[in-house]
Amino acid sequence: MEDNYDTNTRTLYCLPGMPALPRETGTRNKVRVPSSKINLCARRASINSDLTRRSKNSRDRSLASYLQIPEHFPSLSIRLSEVLDGIGAWKFTVMERRETYLLRESMETIEEQLRGGKVECFHFGSQSEGTTTPGLNSDIDLLRSYYHTNIMTDWRDWKAGMRNLLMLHNDHTPPQQYLLQVIRRDTPEPETRLCDERYVRKDSGQVLFSSEQWKKETEQINKDVGEITKHGPSVSNIPNWDIVNAFHVCHPLPEIQHWIDRCRGRDWPPAQILEAAQVAPSFLVPAGHPDSDYNREEWRLSPNLIERMLMFSFSMTQIKCYIVLKLIKQSLFSKMVGDFTTSFHCKTVMFYIIERTHPSLWKEHNLMFLLLLCLQVLRKWLRQGKFPHYIIEGVNLFDGKMSFAQQRRLLQYVDYLIKNDMHDLFYIDIDKLGYRLQGCGIRHIEQAGQVLGRVCIHNSISLSLTFDRLRMFLIHLRNTTLKVKHPNTIFEQDINCKLRTCFEYYTNAKLKSAALEFINHLFALYNSMQSSKYLRQYNHAFSEIIKRFKYSLKTDVASSRLKLASVLYCFGHLHAAVRVLDDVERRYHSKIKAVCGCRDIKGQSFLHFFANMISDDCDIVLSEQPFASCTKFVREEAYCAPYILWFEMKRNMTEEEVSQRNIVDKQWMDYTEVDALPFLHYLQYLTYGGLGERDKQLHVLGILKSYVFDPRNKINMYHPETALNLLGHCYEMEGDYEGALHYYAMSLSWLRTNNAANWHIQRLNRLISTY
Repeated sequence: MEDNYDTNTRTLYCLPGMPALPRETGTRNKVRVPSSKINLCARRASINSDLTRRSKNSRDRSLASYLQIPEHFPSLSIRLSEVLDGIGAWKFTVMERRETYLLRESMETIEEQLRGGKVECFHFGSQSEGTTTPGLNSDIDLLRSYYHTNIMTDWRDWKAGMRNLLMLHNDHTPPQQYLLQVIRRDTPEPETRLCDERYVRKDSGQVLFSSEQWKKETEQINKDVGEITKHGPSVSNIPNWDIVNAFHVCHPLPEIQHWIDRCRGRDWPPAQILEAAQVAPSFLVPAGHPDSDYNREEWRLSPNLIERMLMFSFSMTQIKCYIVLKLIKQSLFSKMVGDFTTSFHCKTVMFYIIERTHPSLWKEHNLMFLLLLCLQVLRKWLRQGKFPHYIIEGVNLFDGKMSFAQQRRLLQYVDYLIKNDMHDLFYIDIDKLGYRLQGCGIRHIEQAGQVLGRVCIHNSISLSLTFDRLRMFLIHLRNTTLKVKHPNTIFEQDINCKLRTCFEYYTNAKLKSAALEFINHLFALYNSMQSSKYLRQYNHAFSEIIKRFKYSLKTDVASSRLKLASVLYCFGHLHAAVRVLDDVERRYHSKIKAVCGCRDIKGQSFLHFFANMISDDCDIVLSEQPFASCTKFVREEAYCAPYILWFEMKRNMTEEEVSQRNIVDKQWMDYTEVDALPFLHYLQYLTYGGLGERDKQLHVLGILKSYVFDPRNKINMYHPETALNLLGHCYEMEGDYEGALHYYAMSLSWLRTNNAANWHIQRLNRLISTY
């Protein structure tokens, strides 16, 4: 909690449309705010004398009336702050969200570049800022910036051999909008031919690169990947994601420099941010102005990186104020005007308020008052019909977002909120905020319960963030290790090449952590393929390869160790395999959650599942991440896997079945993917059988069967048809062919086509017919 300071009168720096309060020079110009009325506790700030001279008595009297804050605001502010801690706006949760999404954007950048793309990925918005809660259900915003295209602000920026686009802006172009003229690759002259479907010709004859055609191309490329949703510049094939393809602008821009000059000498933004803003790239995103004649060709200038730096400079009180604004927007404003107010509107209000208030005002016990200031500014802009962009001058954020009638309707409601001391906060149902506000007591035992809840919600969100990051990493890894199409390229050589590239990324401070994760997994794959080659060649001098497995054992709780146990089993070292399997079984406690990069299970990311993974004492931190990814074998690893899993690498019986696969299925169905725990018990069955330990073998068979049929395990079974196939094979090895056929049939009832059970039934029927 932030430190308190004196409880005398306070002075505000000027707010938009509001002069600063003057010094106490006389009874008429003196505005006192009694501490009994408002316990705002701010030190008196010196005010420029010219602002004092401009201050008028009538305005002073209105400000005095304006500052008559209800007595309950300070205590309600503390209560609201504690409630926000309890719903996921705690400082540690905020920081963990930021760190997670910064790591994710590094992973996405590496994946794109390993696949040959000249792309840099950025996560912007609430998730990467940490300014969200589970109930807000914020979208994930991804910007993919292409640097295979050179954006020119001047003819001197031209580069040979690249696509060159010159930014055009004149007096008729709306603020923040640009047209991109196509410049030839071989000479710095304008392109005159329409040699690309994305090129259009302007009335003046200039050839432009069309933003609308760029989005149509993106939609066409992704049409088979998933249902396409379009929103503004976003063209996304993933639900709840906004994916924007954009271009870097690395040259100085007058709009940005004007903002930097305007902000110099203020308490906020800090000087360090203004210095960084001078060299930070901006982006051109495919979005035109709704009232422009060229809105299908225009590109919008977006200073996302500068905005992210501003957000990262927020204090916790400022973050909480912003989150409450978003809760008001989503729960209360949406009932008035639907989804026409956005988080960016809330963010812009915050930027202006923070810039024009004294830093000492931003304390936890002032939260309600600060929210009131935000609503005051919003009301002023609604009355004027203009919502100014914080960085780019001349932009009205109401344009294309909210009609005049909707502005009037929202104005009436904002006025009502202000006059009623924001009482409607108690009716916000997101995250049960209103209910928590009403039920949050002040007794010590209840306060202690609030802290306990805060720690538990933080740990649950932490596990959820890790789960989603690991799931996305497995998807990136799958995309990275897709078989190379070129017939002359050997898969093993391709993996080795990507491994070397990742070592180069490891020297990059920003990409280091993500590169290390790719290195661990790619090295594990390369080592396993080498092991398979040794087994195929009956080369038993494998001790060096086995030693290398230690470098990849920490990829997760189970899968890498299970692959090592499988290699040992296939080499015939059954006792060593048992020791590894025993180690996996010890690690695989009841709190472990499975994670898969091929399939999703409905509800897999629900927060209560992660809450159930936490021990009764929420303060206990797990020693290692409680997640187990599926065990995967590509065909080049076949000799490292039990023979029965070879059938999983040929799931289809006909080419017609292959045609029924979606694009994701095509990426993994020619490999073996098996859930970790069923595979553990299957390997135990094999090794105990090989060692002649019959009792243990039957015991683990019972455990495997119980696990597969326990409905509580459905949330962790991503490949139930494969688990049933393994169970069926165990019964086949027991000589119970009827039981084996039963389980293969159950597997087919789950997935009729592209299922190795079809091969097993055919094979087993032939075996039965020979007797």
